[in-house]
Amino acid sequence: MIPLRHTHPRLLLLSILITSFSLASTAQDPTIVFTPQWTAQAQFAGYYVAEAKGFYREAGVKVRIEHPSATQPAMMRLRRNECQATTMQVCQALEMVDDGLPLVNILQTSMNNAMVIVSARDTNPLKQRGARVGIWSVGFGQLAICMSIKDHLDYRWVRFAQNVNLFVAGALDATLAMSYNEYYQLVQAGIKMTDRNVYRFCDHGYNVQEDGVYMTRSYYNSHKEQAQRFAQASRRGWEWAAAHPQETLDIVMRYVQKDHIATNRVMQRLMLKEVLRLQVDRESHKREFRLRPDMVRLASRMMHDNRMISREVQYDELVP
Repeated sequence: MIPLRHTHPRLLLLSILITSFSLASTAQDPTIVFTPQWTAQAQFAGYYVAEAKGFYREAGVKVRIEHPSATQPAMMRLRRNECQATTMQVCQALEMVDDGLPLVNILQTSMNNAMVIVSARDTNPLKQRGARVGIWSVGFGQLAICMSIKDHLDYRWVRFAQNVNLFVAGALDATLAMSYNEYYQLVQAGIKMTDRNVYRFCDHGYNVQEDGVYMTRSYYNSHKEQAQRFAQASRRGWEWAAAHPQETLDIVMRYVQKDHIATNRVMQRLMLKEVLRLQVDRESHKREFRLRPDMVRLASRMMHDNRMISREVQYDELVP
């Protein structure tokens, strides 16, 4: 480093002005309130890492993570401008755009679909016409509804909030589950999992990407640089998490304990491992962090064919 006494006065002044401008720009940027679509858990580990390790701060972006509640789900908070960014699945994004809220995907983390159907009594889910099947009350089941209609299964959907109690108690014939979440809840509850009674959507023509980070297009257009810094720091958080799973788990557990979430370290370890696996594209075998046009087309076509959206939403409508 050159001592200041040897620095040309004009260069010193220029350096001071650039630094001052940078600090002023950062100070003027509003805080991004980021709301993941669910309560604190390893599904959102990369964002916790980016906050805890200072990646957002180093990128010059102010971020505050606020989880949703039962009365204020993430998508409602986004609609009401109570947060500037949230995570959601591709199918949810298509519904919101079709409903008149333009969105921009600034970072795609999931490259594979995690949804499964688990049926009781070692029964093939495709042989259970008219079955009572658990589905999340907050959504996420669009592809399952499409499959049920296409295969004339006539499932009777029973909504549940956040756990597998109804299925374990025998009140349901089958239940939807995420391979990183409810699937392991069922395993811990002693439910036997076999190729016969577990139907994985990704293996049957329904491999549509899930979690990505979205902003309203209006917010993105007026805060492009801030949004890009947020996305880059978040990606850095996920890459660090993949390289340091044990330290990442420590960080996740701090967030879980802070919010008093009823879970355990074993469950969060399994979730983190599976979420990281789902981030690797099946074809390229890489973490691509991109929204795939073919998966958007597949989801949009299926949802339009089954009258879940009024038109086919195009890939270009979701990207910057």
